[in-house]
Amino acid sequence: MHPKRKKRLIVVLAVVVLSSAGVGLVSYGLRGNINLFYPPADVVAGKAPVGQSIRLGGMVVEGSIQRSDTSLDVRFEVTDYAGTVPVKYSGILPDLFDEGQGVVAAGQLDGEGVFLAHEVLAKHDENYMPPEVAEALEAAGKKQ
Repeated sequence: MHPKRKKRLIVVLAVVVLSSAGVGLVSYGLRGNINLFYPPADVVAGKAPVGQSIRLGGMVVEGSIQRSDTSLDVRFEVTDYAGTVPVKYSGILPDLFDEGQGVVAAGQLDGEGVFLAHEVLAKHDENYMPPEVAEALEAAGKKQ
């Protein structure tokens, strides 16, 4: 093989290998930042991964909010009317968080089926509902 061709081949192979490695590293880095949405019915059915960061959305069950007297811990249940998931959250809840209102919580599911939220988002006005929650409620036949 001619030395000039050999040099070109080495350069092309190096570019291919380095760009493949770069794409692989970027993919690996972004893998942990993906938050998939699961409605309560899928969580109850066991379709949601345990210990992985996900989002859970639905309606806050009436009478399910339990606030701690000594800390910011709150327990409540989220439903899409086809399944109900208990949620634990420690922190300040949004002002519009209330029973019977739409909510999206980000966090992880533990091995006992309890969702450990690190962020809770509530709707911002009378007409808004997160698209994922609206789709989940519509699929369950409980569109508001």
